[in-house]
Amino acid sequence: MTPSHTSRFTLIIAGAWDSRYPEPQQQVEALGLEDIIRFLGPVPEADLPALYAGAALFVFPSLYEGFGLPVLEAMACGTPVITSNTSSLPEVVGEAGILIDPRDVRALAEAVERVLADERLRAELRAKGVERARQFTWEKTARETLAVYRSVREEVCK
Repeated sequence: MTPSHTSRFTLIIAGAWDSRYPEPQQQVEALGLEDIIRFLGPVPEADLPALYAGAALFVFPSLYEGFGLPVLEAMACGTPVITSNTSSLPEVVGEAGILIDPRDVRALAEAVERVLADERLRAELRAKGVERARQFTWEKTARETLAVYRSVREEVCK
């Protein structure tokens, strides 16, 4: 007998899936949750803005990130963000998202429940996220990278 699960939200898991870890997909099938948990696989880059913009929430519990571009992309699309309090992610998100320990399943679940239950909080995170994302531009990145290269060159060529 398949259990009955209802939710006004669907969990979408996007991106390439490592076949060495089939357990999550198997568990979804075993519990009959295919209607509310979907594994999309890789998503073309051109489709990401629509996926982000259509989401009630973007959750990114990464253990390590070099920069955190998916979080920034989600914020730029006006999607509230919950992400890790590790590596570069707190610097990227600032006060515009909710930071959690990516190893603390309970904290992650509580943050998700809180954001999904509170429309006012989602609106606040959307506004803060869009504003925060505006601080990161490719032009600014190029200028700052060039400045670092120039300062290194000056030090080396003394």
